Amino acid sequence: MTQGVTAGGVAVEPVAAEQSVPGAGDPDAPSHRHSRLGGEREQAILRATFELLREVGYECLRMDVVASRARASKATLYRHWPGKAQLAVDAIRMCKDGEATVPDTGSLRGDLVAWFGEMAEATAGQDGPLLAGLVMAMRTDEDLAAEMRALHSSKSPIARVICARAEERGELRPGYNVDLIEEIVPAQLFMHSFVLGEPLDARLVDHLVDDIVLPLLMR
Repeated sequence: MTQGVTAGGVAVEPVAAEQSVPGAGDPDAPSHRHSRLGGEREQAILRATFELLREVGYECLRMDVVASRARASKATLYRHWPGKAQLAVDAIRMCKDGEATVPDTGSLRGDLVAWFGEMAEATAGQDGPLLAGLVMAMRTDEDLAAEMRALHSSKSPIARVICARAEERGELRPGYNVDLIEEIVPAQLFMHSFVLGEPLDARLVDHLVDDIVLPLLMR
């Protein structure tokens, strides 16, 4: 028998992705995001969701446990979020968006080192296991996959800002492929952290910048 996980004093049993919504088959049942709660009430629910994601992961996230943690009713959650995929991604959006900043050190290399360093720190911390769990869940949860891909496409284009500045300073020539940064760096950080078990330290960041990304941008 699979053991439960304790989250905030509430027993959470690992279950398959929670797809059913109360009132399924009812034409009045929610099938998309309704108007938001707004203000502190919504923020409390999303913060509770994000905390639970970090504690138990997406697979074990339960709408009733979120409701209990946020001191809200389960019906309230379902009126505003049709399922846990939408709720989880909205929680990530609210709790992580404010952390994204574009480094401005005055040089391309400096900006890349600063940015990759922040990414490495996040991957080595709580965000790495959280995102790894979400990526795995995307394989079987179509709703989560759609929400995560939409979130990724809407993110601030940090790489484009950094490279545009570098081009203005004459550090990059037109024609560079800015997308290769997103293609290479997150994968390398995950590989070194989760597969190889190596530290995501300054030496690795320098290697990513000097041996991989800069040569590809400048070729």
